[in-house]
Amino acid sequence: MANSVYQINKGINRSIEFKGLKAQYIWWLGGVVIGLLVLFAVLYIIGVNTFICLGIVAGAGIYSIMKIYAISSKYGEHGMMKKVAKRNIPGVIKSRNRKVFTGIKKQRHG
Repeated sequence: MANSVYQINKGINRSIEFKGLKAQYIWWLGGVVIGLLVLFAVLYIIGVNTFICLGIVAGAGIYSIMKIYAISSKYGEHGMMKKVAKRNIPGVIKSRNRKVFTGIKKQRHG
């Protein structure tokens, strides 16, 4: 019986990464690019000078890309979703009576 050697792919459950951007930030970057194309088209159709259009779009693009990379490196793969979800957690829970807590029974673990 011959021995077989199989290579194990260790990146099966990893999220995609492109040029340092992780997971959903790649989609954000794609949305920014599409938004910048639409912005350029609108400015051009309105009749703004082409060089001014390019300057506005280039400035907005550089700013957006820098912010997306900063957010990606600060929060990581799932951190931004966690930050957004954390806003929905109440800071304080008020209870006007003890009835909620008197009905709690101790559970045995084991």
